[in-house]
Amino acid sequence: MMKQKSLKTHGARKSDEKATIHSSLVIVVSIGVLALVAIIYILFRSPRIDSKSESMGPVQIETPTALKPKAIFDETVRRAYAIDAEFHRVYTAGWEGANGAIGEAHLYAATGNANLLNSVMNLRPLTNMENGTWVDDRAWICLAELYWWQFSGRKNRIWVEDAKKRYDEAKEEGRLSNHEGFWSWYNYSPKQKVDDIIITNSNMNQMVTVACMLYDATREERFYKDAILVWEGDSKYPGIEKTFYRGEGEWMGKQGRAAFGKQLPWDDASYCSVGAAMYRMTGNAKFKKIVAASANRIMDPLNGWIDSQDYYQLRMDGNGAFVHFVLDAYMIAPELLPEIPEKTEKMLEHVWTNHHGEASVTLHRFSDDGIRNGWNPFGGEEGYNVNEVGTVHAQSQAMRAFGVFAYVLHEKLKKE
Repeated sequence: MMKQKSLKTHGARKSDEKATIHSSLVIVVSIGVLALVAIIYILFRSPRIDSKSESMGPVQIETPTALKPKAIFDETVRRAYAIDAEFHRVYTAGWEGANGAIGEAHLYAATGNANLLNSVMNLRPLTNMENGTWVDDRAWICLAELYWWQFSGRKNRIWVEDAKKRYDEAKEEGRLSNHEGFWSWYNYSPKQKVDDIIITNSNMNQMVTVACMLYDATREERFYKDAILVWEGDSKYPGIEKTFYRGEGEWMGKQGRAAFGKQLPWDDASYCSVGAAMYRMTGNAKFKKIVAASANRIMDPLNGWIDSQDYYQLRMDGNGAFVHFVLDAYMIAPELLPEIPEKTEKMLEHVWTNHHGEASVTLHRFSDDGIRNGWNPFGGEEGYNVNEVGTVHAQSQAMRAFGVFAYVLHEKLKKE
C-alpha cells in the first residue's frame, strides 16, 4: 500500500512539474514576443544616422515637412536662436550686422523675446552702425531700424529719425540719379570721384523700400514721391519698371559678375520686396500682380534659378535676402502664392541637414550652428565669399532667412 501511495505521489509530482514547465514556457515566449514588438517599434520610431554626415553632424530624419504647423514654427524658432547665438559672436556693426538685425526683428515679432529688443537697443545699438561705402550698405541698416520700429510697437522714434538721416544724406550726395537715362539709386553719385565702379542694381534700389517705410513712419510726401519716381519715372526719364520689367514676372538687366555690374543679382526676386513695399504704400493692385508673377517665376524650377526638390538658389549668395524677398511677395499675396511657405521650409531644411546628409560642402556646421554663405550643396556659386561658413555675412544672411520665415509661420498660424 505504501508503495502504491508513493507511486501516485510521484506521478502527481511529475504532472505538477509538467504544468510548471508549460507555464514557464508561456511566460518566456510572451516576454520574447513583447521584446520583439518593442525592438520593431524602436527601429521604426528612432531617427537613423547617415554615415555620410559624420563630418557635418547628424541628419534629422523627421523633417519639419512631416510635422504639424505649430511644430514647424517651434523648430524654426529653435534653429533661428541657434543661428543667432553664433551671429552675436561674429557680429560687426555694418551692413552684415544689419541683415542679421532684420532677421532678429522678425523673430522678435514672432516670439516677443525681450532679450532680442534689449540687444538692438543697448548691447548692439542699431544707431551705432556704420554706413559703409555703397548705398545698399545704408539701405540694409535703414531697413533694420524701420523693421525694429514697426515690430516693437512703432514708438522708438530714434530709429525712424536715424533712418531718415541716413536716407537724406545719401540723397543729398546725389546717389539718386537719372544719369544713365532712367531713375535709379546708385552705389555712388556719378559726380563722386571714387576708385570703384559706379553702378546701379536691385540692391541699390532697396532704398525704394526704405522710402516706402519712411513714408509709413512719417507721412512726409517727399518719401512717397521718391519711391514713385524710381519705380514709375517722370515725363522725361523712365523708372525701373519700364527699364527692366518685361511682363509675366520676368525682369531683364545687364549681366555681370554677381553684384558687380549685374543689375539683377537675385534675378527677378530682387524687386519682390520693393514691389511689395510699393503695394503697401499705394494700395495699387498693379504692384501686387507684378510681385506675385515675379515670385512665381523665380520659384518655378523650370526657369532654372532654383533646385527642383529643395528650392535653394543654384548659383548665388545672399540667401537671407533672397528668402526675405520671396516671403515679402507671399505676405502681400498669399492667395496667389500658396506654395511659397512649403518651398521655403524645404529650402531651410536642406540647409540645416546638409542636403539630407549628401552635401559635398558644409552648409550647416553642427559644432556651432554656423551656416555657409552659398547654399548649393555641391558648391560652384558666385558671389561674396560663398565658401565661408559662420562668418558675419553668412551668419547674418542665415539669421535673416530663418527669422523672417519664423515670422511668416507665426502670422500664418494666427489665421489658421
